[in-house]
Amino acid sequence: MHGTSRANGPEERSEWDSIKWSKTDRIVKNLRQRIFRATSEGDLRKARSLQKLMLRSYSNALQSTRKVTQLNTGKNTPGVDRVVVKTASAKMKTAKELLGHQPWRVHPARRLYIPKANGKLRPLGIPTVHDRCLQAVVKNALEPEWEATFESTSYGFRPGRSCHDALHKVYLLARPNTRKKWVVDADIKGAFDNISHEFLLKALDQFSARELVNLWLTAGYMEWGQLHATEAGTPQGGVISPLLANIALHGMEQALGVKRDSKGVYRCSRAVVRYADDFLVFCESREDAMQCVKILTRFLAARGLEFSTEKTRVVNLRDGFDFLGFHIRQFKSGSTKTGWKLFIQPSKSSVQKLKEKLRLIWQEGRHLPLSVMISRLNAVIRGWGNYHRKRQASRTFNKLDSWMFQRAVRFVKRRHGNHTWSWIHPRYWGQLHPGRKDRWVFGILPDGPYVQKFTWMTRQRYVMVKGTASPDDPKLRTYWRERTDPRYRVRCLLARVSLPINGSTLDHESGQ
Repeated sequence: MHGTSRANGPEERSEWDSIKWSKTDRIVKNLRQRIFRATSEGDLRKARSLQKLMLRSYSNALQSTRKVTQLNTGKNTPGVDRVVVKTASAKMKTAKELLGHQPWRVHPARRLYIPKANGKLRPLGIPTVHDRCLQAVVKNALEPEWEATFESTSYGFRPGRSCHDALHKVYLLARPNTRKKWVVDADIKGAFDNISHEFLLKALDQFSARELVNLWLTAGYMEWGQLHATEAGTPQGGVISPLLANIALHGMEQALGVKRDSKGVYRCSRAVVRYADDFLVFCESREDAMQCVKILTRFLAARGLEFSTEKTRVVNLRDGFDFLGFHIRQFKSGSTKTGWKLFIQPSKSSVQKLKEKLRLIWQEGRHLPLSVMISRLNAVIRGWGNYHRKRQASRTFNKLDSWMFQRAVRFVKRRHGNHTWSWIHPRYWGQLHPGRKDRWVFGILPDGPYVQKFTWMTRQRYVMVKGTASPDDPKLRTYWRERTDPRYRVRCLLARVSLPINGSTLDHESGQ
């Protein structure tokens, strides 16, 4: 006698390696879009029903387990139980356990510390692998609801958005032909560690897994074998923590009275750009900027937060400020109508941290094979260069290449102190890059690996995400397919097919 089928239950008995991930991802994506659409239409009863369906979904459990144990960079980092899920059978077992989860089995987080840019340590709370998987399941149910609500100027830790979207928005607001010359360069003191649990749970009042979120918030953390209670904050290191932080900080534009017309053009003297807990407020006068600080102080206090006095300041665009690794400033220019020109270039602190990282690799390279050192150098160069190439970085890239040349000269002279330059030069420098007529490329001759140059990475234009567009919006499938798949765009151009975008859903951003 055949067993009865259970909706979204673990009826599939196939092995982990034989799962059709394209089908699994499609099921989860469709559910997310249905939750987004129901929330956008104001049908909260239907949205809650779909969220419950997502929490029970077998496909959601599989996808969440795969992200945590197979795709995420922290997949080999254990929690307090010291368990890491690596084998296919263990992953399948974990996915099935998520559907029969017992709330009272939530574990405390494991406390770790990582260095911050200012020399201090940032505390991390690492949940167990099982709890991280379960958080990913809950996130898939909760995130689409808030994606339908979040402000268009919120860019941190959201699907389809990145640092470069925030930077492009800053460019639109900071251009010399705009009137908002004063900026509140703000930073929140210990945002993840001090968010009010009461405020968060009130915001999630109708969410089906609200009590489970409460258990994670109050589970505490283990440090040196002792359990510490957590009366506030959400642990950095949890899968759902960035989403909870965005929920807590939602409503900043409303608090400041930011208004737009039907086309998304600003109709007020203020504008906000936020990336997680790091945000900017653009104003037309210093007095208004100081008033914004007072308003936001009350806004943050209601969430158990406060400004960092060390990092928060009111500054004019002509004095400049740092944001997301870049320095934004207006300089005098005789070639423009306004007499000023905006530059967004890598910040001094970002360049200094890069040099420290590269310098350490050069020093460690004395005891490593040259090919290993070159591989490590190239990994850092590619990562840093690809991030900064989307802005005005050519001058910085030239200076960094000169600095790298001096480091290479110093390296080979230490290695071959008894040889002359005429002996050293032809053994380490040559035209190693097949596509460039550059005879000063450092590497292993005649055709071995070589150190890449920053100037080889030309500026890459970035197209900012449109308004409130979200990958969970079913009306924008074509838009997101075009944005994330360059091959699709090429095919459409060759076929001369116009790509429709729902203008009523997308706000046209403007720096005015």
